Amino acid sequence: MGVQDLQTFLESPSVTGGTVNVELLKVARSVVSKQNGKQKKQKESLLGGPHLFSLVVDAECCIDRLYGGFFSDWVSGGEWKRMVQFLSVLIDTVQTGKIDLIFFFNGSLESERMREWVATQLKARENINLVFKHINSKGTPPPKVWWVPPTGLRTALRMAMRHLGLTTVTSMDDHRQETIAYLRENSLHGLVADDAEYAVFDPPRYFSASNLKLTYKGMVETKEYQLSQLAKSLDLPRERFCLLAALLGNYVLTEQDLADFYGRLGLDPSNLKPDALVKSVASFIKTLDSSDNLDCVASQVFGAAGDKRSAKLKQSVQYYMNGTKEGFLNYRPPSAHISDLNKSKIIDTNTVKVETNGVSENGVSCDMDTSKFASETVESEQESLAAYNEATASLNLSQEINGDSSNQTKENGISEDHEEKENVEDGAVNGLNQRPSSNDSPQSSGASSLGLSSGTSTSQDLKVPPLPPVPPEVMRTASERHQKGLMSPFICQILSHGEIMLPMLMEDEMNKELPSIHLFYRPVRRMVYAILFNLHHHKYLANKSKKEKDSTEKTEVPDLIIKEWLWSKSNQYQSADVVRAEEIGWAVPTIQRLWFGSTIDDKRRRLRAFLTCMRSDNPLILNTSYVPQHLLVLACVLRYIMSSPEKVLRKHELDAIITQAVSPELMDIQYLEELQLPMVTSRGVQLATLILAGIETALLVNDACGAPVPWLMCCPWLYIDGKLLQHTLARAGACKNLRELCGHRLDQAVKVERMRQAVLEGLDVQFARNPIPTLASAAGALRMPNMMPGGMMGAPGNGPLGRGAGRGGLLRRAVPPGGGQLEVAGLVVSSWGANYGSRSSHPVPQLGSYHPGMRPVPQMVPGGMRNFRMPMIEFNGSRNIQRPLFQTRGPGSKAVTRSKKSQVAKKKSVAPPSGTKRILNNDKRTGKGRGMTVDSEDASGRTAIPIADLIKKIDGSPDQFEDSPVNGEKKDCDDAAHQGQGDGPVVVN
Repeated sequence: MGVQDLQTFLESPSVTGGTVNVELLKVARSVVSKQNGKQKKQKESLLGGPHLFSLVVDAECCIDRLYGGFFSDWVSGGEWKRMVQFLSVLIDTVQTGKIDLIFFFNGSLESERMREWVATQLKARENINLVFKHINSKGTPPPKVWWVPPTGLRTALRMAMRHLGLTTVTSMDDHRQETIAYLRENSLHGLVADDAEYAVFDPPRYFSASNLKLTYKGMVETKEYQLSQLAKSLDLPRERFCLLAALLGNYVLTEQDLADFYGRLGLDPSNLKPDALVKSVASFIKTLDSSDNLDCVASQVFGAAGDKRSAKLKQSVQYYMNGTKEGFLNYRPPSAHISDLNKSKIIDTNTVKVETNGVSENGVSCDMDTSKFASETVESEQESLAAYNEATASLNLSQEINGDSSNQTKENGISEDHEEKENVEDGAVNGLNQRPSSNDSPQSSGASSLGLSSGTSTSQDLKVPPLPPVPPEVMRTASERHQKGLMSPFICQILSHGEIMLPMLMEDEMNKELPSIHLFYRPVRRMVYAILFNLHHHKYLANKSKKEKDSTEKTEVPDLIIKEWLWSKSNQYQSADVVRAEEIGWAVPTIQRLWFGSTIDDKRRRLRAFLTCMRSDNPLILNTSYVPQHLLVLACVLRYIMSSPEKVLRKHELDAIITQAVSPELMDIQYLEELQLPMVTSRGVQLATLILAGIETALLVNDACGAPVPWLMCCPWLYIDGKLLQHTLARAGACKNLRELCGHRLDQAVKVERMRQAVLEGLDVQFARNPIPTLASAAGALRMPNMMPGGMMGAPGNGPLGRGAGRGGLLRRAVPPGGGQLEVAGLVVSSWGANYGSRSSHPVPQLGSYHPGMRPVPQMVPGGMRNFRMPMIEFNGSRNIQRPLFQTRGPGSKAVTRSKKSQVAKKKSVAPPSGTKRILNNDKRTGKGRGMTVDSEDASGRTAIPIADLIKKIDGSPDQFEDSPVNGEKKDCDDAAHQGQGDGPVVVN
């Protein structure tokens, strides 16, 4: 609603010719040909260069299109390799057509637009709940109308564009103002977006981002918005569009502020329709004598000249005027003023610090380059590129599995014992009590299970103190890397505002098998805050000032508190959670030293700080024979999960995650595209979200520590694919062992074993337990616990067995066990007996008392009975239906028993003369029991021997198969109804 109604009105049929379908390659050829035909000099784009059709793309408006469209399995956790392939094809196409695209991402906090952000997150939450409801009931991918960006999509897009050499820009203060200002400053040809505020800014050409698509014919199609037709339809001069946008309502002047004004226009404030609202406000503006005198306009809008909302109206109109061609030079974000102020103080500040403390951690040494991260050298870039090319070569399985990288580790100076001792001694000298670096304190480790940890409260309960000042060189480097898309946006937001906003994730609120993901990784963020604001250094200075008696100034440790906006049932964006920073646990250097230090010790401490935050400071994690370099981020995330006091992963799930990371199919685009998931499970989706959120957290830590892990080794498509992960999780529940899970490839199984050993090194491993299936008919539940939808695992409110089998599911739909008939037009055309292959839906008894080999003694029924119901046999109080051990599909069927003792003697059939019938020794029956006889032939001739006598001779248990006594004596069953079961004569035709 609000100003966005103008965009809806522009796309509606009310504006004749408001949108026109265009093919961008043809438009580019037309523009370039006109440029070549002109001989006069023109101002060229700074980035596009001459003879190019340059466009700035608001990536936030087409985040789904850049992902590659609505892939059917987007909910599985992101198809990252396929996304990179789509982007490469798109960029090759537009570059061949002489089109230059500059992508703008929103990295600004925009706290003044909090209402809009909250509304967006609540809409995403609604879609997420619908998605999980669909998955739990059907087990298939959800429809695209509920599309939610996969976790970490923006981070993956920035990294993919950096890898492909594209120009990316991240906004810092106001996303829309910075985007349109970039377009005008660089004289670009147009804008690709879908936002009404851009229509008010009046760009040179305005194209639709949501309709941007790459066709199979190699064309780039979209729609172009004709803003001239919009002005003609409203009969309103372009100069008054700023006032129109302000009176439609925005984040400055809200719709609630304008409710009285809408009522006077004859509109219902509770039910505003876009067309009626835009036309009514435009008609009001046309009646004004002048739109320049905003005081006069405010008196007519609000009914009084001195209304408090008049200032909001002026501010709103000025905001839109700052985006127009005439007024964009007047706009200057506050961050620009801060940046210039910091630049003027850099030299003086550094000089003072060097004079007082020399080259200590309190300042920056004279020979330290603060223009970029010290870890980003030419050599490291080349090494990481070579490692990337090796990793993307289908993950070659011929790699030596017995190699040892201890020499390489020592050369890199990462894990030598004496170097670790030096760091410990350094911490002792600085007066810091040491704690184990591989694990967090118990207090912080257990905080993830609580809504608010001990270092966390709501902003209403605690007044947030101001943060300590950030060193100018740190703020300048963070700003530059932020704008170029080379750093996590959270870094700059934490340093400049002390506040971050965490988006909604794919979590099932109705079935909380896993902990809250944002809270689960909060201990890591707390240590990041301590690193960015030099908490250890402040404590060191405070301890030093206490020891010095002559010190006149007492140094106090600042209270480092960061605001975190996230949704929870107890706090639905009413206020921010305030989170206290926590020390990393050893003498971590200052942020200046971590970012700009170029010595070998600085390199070691950067990596150690990263590993400590991720609870991964163990030797094997750095051994490339166990953890290849491109899998280090994933290994750290898995170790953090396994070191948590909460039992999150099951053993086969950990194996599945590692298996898909080392699988050669991870780099096979054709295989991943054709792969079809048999079933989508709620737990599988949440596990993928947990892993991806952990990867984003690890990348945040990596940026905060000065990028010890090269950025190419952090690309998510190197070690995870959502669809392959779900497929591997399904197979892991059904496979007997790891080798079968790896497709009987021994070298891949060895890689999985080694990486698992590195992840679990030194941990008291406690895996989550597999749920006990509640349906006896879920035959595959004991083998494939992860392939069942939520209802099949005992979750309340879900469907019966067989629901959600999906596309070629592994489980067949259950058939009623009692048999049935097929009728067509009232006539029975077919009938079938009981389906004994599908067990009943009664609960399975306790595993301790039940054994699959236990079967009840079969009940003998007359052969002519076609429709019958199996008796309910009880095992320790649990009722169950077992398949009978005799033939039931036809009259005159004989009893068949599986007892080995009854199969010792078999009847030898002798064909009689044709056309004769003979009764075999029926009159000579003398045996007791059921009266079953077996023909025997000896020297005296053919006789019938009772089977009971034969059994007695074999095992000596005379009463095993005899009938029960009746009135003290045993009798055979002579009832005529039982003839044909073995008591009657055996007739041979």
